[in-house]
Amino acid sequence: MKTYFKASKLMTEKADAEENLEDVMEEVRKVSESIKYNHPLRKCIDTILRKCPVDYQEKMGRNMDDYEDFDDKQNTYPTEKSLVKLHKQVIYVVQRHNRTRVQWQILLQQAIHLEDVAKNETSLSHQFVHSFPSCEPAGWFCRYIYTPTVEWYWECLLKPWFYRLLSVVLTLFSVAVVWSECTFFSTRPVLSLFAVFIQLAERDYNYLYIEMACFITIFFLCTCVYSTVFRIRVFNYYYLASHHQTDAYSLQFSGMLFCRLTPPLCLNFLGLIHMDSAISHQQKLQTAYTSIMGSMRVLSFIANGFYIYYPMLIVILCIATYFSLGTRCLNLLGFQQFMDDSEMTSDLIDEGKELIRRGETGIMITVSGQNQTNR
Repeated sequence: MKTYFKASKLMTEKADAEENLEDVMEEVRKVSESIKYNHPLRKCIDTILRKCPVDYQEKMGRNMDDYEDFDDKQNTYPTEKSLVKLHKQVIYVVQRHNRTRVQWQILLQQAIHLEDVAKNETSLSHQFVHSFPSCEPAGWFCRYIYTPTVEWYWECLLKPWFYRLLSVVLTLFSVAVVWSECTFFSTRPVLSLFAVFIQLAERDYNYLYIEMACFITIFFLCTCVYSTVFRIRVFNYYYLASHHQTDAYSLQFSGMLFCRLTPPLCLNFLGLIHMDSAISHQQKLQTAYTSIMGSMRVLSFIANGFYIYYPMLIVILCIATYFSLGTRCLNLLGFQQFMDDSEMTSDLIDEGKELIRRGETGIMITVSGQNQTNR
């Protein structure tokens, strides 16, 4: 159902991207026809044309009359500044069109795979059957090891239970993080779970356990933080797209966020395990991080107030996440979000289901055409 919902939203974005591409290509065609081969700005037009899709380049090339000279008396030629703006628009719309097209193909494959899993769950032969040969896994590993029988047991039997077990483990980690964030300022008694674990290992000088505990904790915190950044979409302009479809501006924007998030994340981790002297209030040897980056002792009202009590707001964030308050607010503002009890969501699910059906029909036509060609 969620995949159908994503398909409906992505198709809207895909149609909008195709429409914008058509409009910009029409503008490029007009400019290309107005500026002839011996015009000083013709090299700028050639640069813009090289960024256009191949089919549009061929279409524009057939309509060009390069033998006609330009007339200096005419004043309808675009300026170099307008061509720079057009060049930027071409790069953006072409990349957006390619991104939505690739995302649609990936989402279509995911939907077909999920439908195959739903169909094979009731199979008595315990053999995983794919709807389309193109969706079958290839390679020697899948041919000899990941056989249809193994695939059926993994996809229909083991994988759901694996995800349930993983959700329980991650829930325990999340509870430990929330509890430690709310209690890491208490040094006597020590209430932070991560600080307790590290101090127990410190007494026995178990360095391997300390390294593994720190690594797993930091890895979990980074996963929670950075996975959220991966899903941030700023005005649908800055966001990370999978399969190498992210533009340079979004990469720079996300890299900037990562650089800003990493130092406070490290400082927060040191506070959780009471290795920051500003929290533990103990005369300990400083860590390499605090010796270089410093601590929050510079400003007393931040070190003794904001820095200690601000992490407790994570409880409010957890409550809002549990009750999907962010999703409901976005829905009220007109941003369509997946909600089980929403009439709009059910309509988009039905629409997405029909779009997937059309995509499957297109795949069937393509496969049959290839088979006829091979024959």
